[in-house]
Amino acid sequence: MKLLFCLFNYFPYGGLQRDFLRIAEICRDHGDSIYIFTMKWLGDIPQGFNVSLIGAYGFTNHRKCFNFSEKVSKILKQEHFDAVVGFNKMKNLDVYYAADPCFKARVIEKKPYTHHFYPRIHTYIALEKSVFDPASRTDILLITSQERDKFIKYYNTPTERFHTLPPGIDRARFSNINAGAERQAIRKEFGIADNEYLLLMVGSSFQTKGVDRSILALSGLPERLKKRTRLFIIGKGKSRPFEKMARRLNVIERVHFLGERDAVARFMYAADLLLHPAYSENTGTVLLESLLSGLPVLATDICGFAFHIRNARAGWLVPSPFDQKVFNHMLEQM
Repeated sequence: MKLLFCLFNYFPYGGLQRDFLRIAEICRDHGDSIYIFTMKWLGDIPQGFNVSLIGAYGFTNHRKCFNFSEKVSKILKQEHFDAVVGFNKMKNLDVYYAADPCFKARVIEKKPYTHHFYPRIHTYIALEKSVFDPASRTDILLITSQERDKFIKYYNTPTERFHTLPPGIDRARFSNINAGAERQAIRKEFGIADNEYLLLMVGSSFQTKGVDRSILALSGLPERLKKRTRLFIIGKGKSRPFEKMARRLNVIERVHFLGERDAVARFMYAADLLLHPAYSENTGTVLLESLLSGLPVLATDICGFAFHIRNARAGWLVPSPFDQKVFNHMLEQM
């Protein structure tokens, strides 16, 4: 089959991007021809992938995304593919991999009187509607079922178009690793003493993942714990606002932004606790990775994969609605 995969941007460390890559590689290995349309590709291009960079101009991200969708739609009128698979919400998809939560629900439930007035919100809702509208024929692959009811509520999407997938994880990222040796090596490299606690956050989009909540919780620890605790943040994002926050709270020397890293598993073995106090998280693959590495978790209960933490008794979940004082207390107790 001739398959087209579409996503706005590819970079090696995002959860959605890793899912896309694994699915595309499986299809390639099954003998399918893999074509990819994207605005940007960072990193190596796997063998057998035909990557086309689609220039989508605009002064804002939402305008670029909209223009990308329009350009792809024009190309599809001229070139045939057996299936068009999207990893972001856009027009003319045969299959959509629903890694993101319902945008319209989030906007209306949090800011019910503003969603008609901002071009960004209007654009993203329009792109979402092109996937979930009853008139669309897109099949939707859900990683968790918690968002299905929201999509149905706001778009009247027929239930038969939803297909819930089992959780997936790349075990190769955690294979052939000597956990004890890696723990010692990382802690030695970064000067973490045996009696110190290492808190770990993993994920791009620092604001969404709740980096501010973690810094506040670190600063709220009793002094006897705070002086023995460090916070490592791995991922892609704008760290400057959070560094300013840490400096203002007098914990800047205990907060470390490490950027994007390939060997995340090494840091999970070195850490004592994973923090994931996300504001919004459709899934949370990092929670599954923590389970696989044996790292305890403290996460918000809104994460799609949070029930795996509860079922495995692998950590604690911060109840909704989120309360910073409750989160601080739970961190201290853990």
